[in-house]
Amino acid sequence: MSVASHGPVAETRDARGAGPAAAQRPRRPVVTELRLSAFKSHRNATFALGPLTLFRGASGSGKSSVLQAYEVLARLAGGDGLAEALAPVAGGVPACVPHRARPDAQGRRGFRIGCTVDGPVGPVHLDLAVQAEPEVRVVGERLTGAGRTLLTTALRDPGLPTVEAAWHTAGAVPVTRAPLPDDRLGTSLLPLRVAGKTAGQRLVLDAAEQTVVALRSVFPCDPRPELMRMPVAARDGRLRSACDNVAAVLGRTASECSIRHAALVKAADAGCRGRVAGVEARRLDGGFVRAVLERGAEAATALERLGDGELRYLALCLVLLTGPEVLAVEPAAEVLSALQTLTVLADGLDRCLDPCQSRELMELAARMCERGHIRLVGTVGREMAEVASGLPGVSMVDLEA
Repeated sequence: MSVASHGPVAETRDARGAGPAAAQRPRRPVVTELRLSAFKSHRNATFALGPLTLFRGASGSGKSSVLQAYEVLARLAGGDGLAEALAPVAGGVPACVPHRARPDAQGRRGFRIGCTVDGPVGPVHLDLAVQAEPEVRVVGERLTGAGRTLLTTALRDPGLPTVEAAWHTAGAVPVTRAPLPDDRLGTSLLPLRVAGKTAGQRLVLDAAEQTVVALRSVFPCDPRPELMRMPVAARDGRLRSACDNVAAVLGRTASECSIRHAALVKAADAGCRGRVAGVEARRLDGGFVRAVLERGAEAATALERLGDGELRYLALCLVLLTGPEVLAVEPAAEVLSALQTLTVLADGLDRCLDPCQSRELMELAARMCERGHIRLVGTVGREMAEVASGLPGVSMVDLEA
């Protein structure tokens, strides 16, 4: 993806006004590019991300790796340490290192990932170098924007659990230096370290906030039908990534948002077998609930009787129709929700779905992503890729090309 060239700081500030550049800039910070410079099977790979981006390719082409890299960045932006951030990666930390990567003279190997975040500040670039062996640590980080290097970190003394950080000040001292922990994303720590007294410091803070807000508003979603069939506690009303508490969440949406719940019923009627007149949660003894599909004059169908494809389809529709208040995500609490965009990461988006469900789900996703409140990055197989390729607003990345 071609990224707009950065001008001087003065031009960036003018662009925040009523000029044409400001009009084209997203009001909500969003990740517009993902860079896998050296991560798993990817080398020097750059992927543009739109409101609805799908990755297709054969098994082993690196589809899942793209989403894993995105999730690592999101977890780091949310304050996780490296060990926590890398936990979801299949194969663990060693698998992040590109195949056949040779260690240096000290036996060190690692990986490099990064992203571009667009928003009110303009395009901001974050690049991260992580040492995976012999021990896991951040060895370099760079945040750039407005034609300037805003933050750099470097490992100076391998014996210390810190990196040396330098950030733009543009005051009496042009650069401020201080140690930062080597297991955290420096960009996410800047609001605690930068005073914001000079124009340079304020630019650093604005760029860091834009990056963190865009990255941390992420919901990795992989509905697991085998866990969705059990009754759950009625109070468990924030949907988890596995969607195992979907019954409680359906009860909550039915009572809190009739419009979106009606849209969910309509989607269920289109993608589930037989007529669906309603979706509700019925209370059981002990404070538990069970979700059912109302069939009109016919007997209701409990969720545990649905097929895997129907359950995954229903859960994914629910995710697309809700938001951070319902999903188990941790958006930036200090930023208004109207200024944040939720990004759903869905590996194997079409797993278990039949052609009808794939078509209905993609049409719903295209409509919801067009509104700008939600973005979707997913991996799909050949059939769903064919369905999605004809829809407006879908960006398809072919990893076999």
